[in-house]
Amino acid sequence: MKRTLPLIVILISLSLLGLILLQVSWFNNLLEVTNTQVYNKINAAGLAVSADLSKGTYAGTVSRSFRRGGFGLGTEFQLRILRKPTVEEKFALEEVRGKIQSAFEKENLGKLKFEFAILNANDDYEMLSNDFEKEFWDTTNNKRFFIAIVPNDPDPEINQNFERLILILPDLQKQIWKSLKWVILGAILFTLIIIAAFYVTVYTLLNQKKLSQIKSDFINNMTHELKTPLATISLAVDALKNEKVLANKDKMSYFNNIIKEENTRMNKHVETILQAATMEKQELKLNLSPIQVHAMIEQAIDNFKLQLHDKGGNFQLLLNAKNDTINGDEVHFFNLISNLIDNAIKYSKDKLELKISTHSTKNYFVMRFEDNGIGMSKETVKRIFEKFYRAHTGNVHNVKGFGLGMSYAKQVVDAHKGHIKVESIPGKGSSFTVEVPLG
Repeated sequence: MKRTLPLIVILISLSLLGLILLQVSWFNNLLEVTNTQVYNKINAAGLAVSADLSKGTYAGTVSRSFRRGGFGLGTEFQLRILRKPTVEEKFALEEVRGKIQSAFEKENLGKLKFEFAILNANDDYEMLSNDFEKEFWDTTNNKRFFIAIVPNDPDPEINQNFERLILILPDLQKQIWKSLKWVILGAILFTLIIIAAFYVTVYTLLNQKKLSQIKSDFINNMTHELKTPLATISLAVDALKNEKVLANKDKMSYFNNIIKEENTRMNKHVETILQAATMEKQELKLNLSPIQVHAMIEQAIDNFKLQLHDKGGNFQLLLNAKNDTINGDEVHFFNLISNLIDNAIKYSKDKLELKISTHSTKNYFVMRFEDNGIGMSKETVKRIFEKFYRAHTGNVHNVKGFGLGMSYAKQVVDAHKGHIKVESIPGKGSSFTVEVPLG
């Protein structure tokens, strides 16, 4: 697992990087192709409009104007000047705009914004849209297209200058990007989904690795916890076989008590493991009834007085809650209090100072357990309520237990529809605050 996990992370990272690079390359190609297609469609639309304007302008009889004078001897001959009509004379500004819009829609470019103008043969404006001049000079962002309006039958023998249609597409590149927004958003979305899947996969693998380590520690602890009383019982049994011990009733009673105590201790370990297995399969079932928590706290402290004495510890009770009655399970709630006291003793330094205080609010009974023990790191605080998790103390076996006490405490509080919060500073101590609804 130690070697496989980094390899999996590296391979998935490389695959993800390769996929992102392929998407970037694909998108660049798509943008280039789209640009070419749009430019071709704009040219095609412009040519269609030019042909339509040419047909509507130059079809029919030509207009003629004559120089003043007549036919007669000594006078100038008549000079005929042929002049074709102009687009301005045949079409209004909005008619031209409509033709351009229709041509764009036929080319699936209906959403493109445009400005336009018609130049005559002398490069003077015949007509122009409102923002044409403003957009004409912005060659950085705008794209310009020039299309000649050529008659259907131009005279090849005469060098003619034709009218021209000028199309300006403001911010054309931005408009093209906008047309591809759903493609871009789709690519980004699926890339994010893949990244999320990668994250979940790695996170799950890391959790599995942690769980594997925790279970390994649990098995080691369980072996140690069960092996110790068995070894003690074995030694006590061997001692009882000794004739001197058999002849001394006090010694026999002493070794019998050791066997009984160690057997009780081993049964408690087995019960703890079975309880954990039961809680894994189903929710905690409560037998609810009105209980006075202050009496429970005092009883639990009495049970731990010997251990507190061994640690050279003192305890302080500040039972200030005006209302200490809750609707709870007597057995499980007592176990909750006992686990919190036991946890303070286990992870304490010499001269333990344990302070238990209570108060009540309008809706909740609150109790707080404060100690001056070894404290916990931020990582431990985050994981303290995980099943089988035990704070690292430098030696797996220097603190007895299976890492189930705090997980059980959290389940009891949750089952009572309450809240439990932990605060800790390494080297200075920890505090657990429990809130449960009043009865």
